[in-house]
Amino acid sequence: MSEELKLPDIDLDGRVVIMTGASRGLGRSMVVALAKTGARVVLAAPDIDALNGVAEEIKSAVGKGRALVVETDITDLKSCENCLAQTLDGFGGLDVLINNARRLHRGPGLPASGNSFLFWETPPDIYKQTVEVNVTGTFFMARTCAPYLIDQGFGKIINLTTSVHNFYGTKNSPYGVTKAAVDAETWIWAKDLANTGVTCNALLPGGACDSDPEREVKPGRNYLPVDVMNPVLVWLCSKNSDAVTGARYNGSLWDDALAPDDAAGACVEPASFRGME
Repeated sequence: MSEELKLPDIDLDGRVVIMTGASRGLGRSMVVALAKTGARVVLAAPDIDALNGVAEEIKSAVGKGRALVVETDITDLKSCENCLAQTLDGFGGLDVLINNARRLHRGPGLPASGNSFLFWETPPDIYKQTVEVNVTGTFFMARTCAPYLIDQGFGKIINLTTSVHNFYGTKNSPYGVTKAAVDAETWIWAKDLANTGVTCNALLPGGACDSDPEREVKPGRNYLPVDVMNPVLVWLCSKNSDAVTGARYNGSLWDDALAPDDAAGACVEPASFRGME
């Protein structure tokens, strides 16, 4: 196991953060890091047992009262509304929504990578399910939380995306298609939210991560650590990023030798869709 990345010296005390897909992998790593930097975190996912395990990990690291478990199906609008209601009831507010949940498909007869289909060979049910989670679920959570954030005049929405080459490379249907849509959601929402005090940015790891035990391991390939996005995510959740919206941050570009604001600036990638600046 690689050494944990150093988190920036930023205090998130008082921040309330919802993390979808918090039960494993990248989401689990990110939400634990946020709790360690002072945030109160809402763990949202369908697997309640796995969420309870993450909550215990947070309790062991930082004590009681930092994690709230909410069983959530982001493809169900009422479930998203329940997640927000329990957040407000349990923590008294909301500052940041992180749309991390994603859908990959693995199993007998399916590609080991979970997303490598030629489009005409993609099973229709898998295409539909991937869109429902990655695109519609992201929309449902943002639609649910945005009015509250707008009313309070402050908030952050952070959407997890992927490397641009996945948008146009072969055998990236339907995953690449859905993540291109998430990028478009990010830029459009950032413009819709202008002058509200609410920002919307995108975050990506910058490559394949060592986060999924079911992933097909390719010989000779270097995988990024599961905590690759944690430093820049802490920055994005902080007041340091209040003036930034419609940007796309690559976690693998973080340079710990730089001051946090400079390190975050070095992580910014060009917009993946032209004409959105």
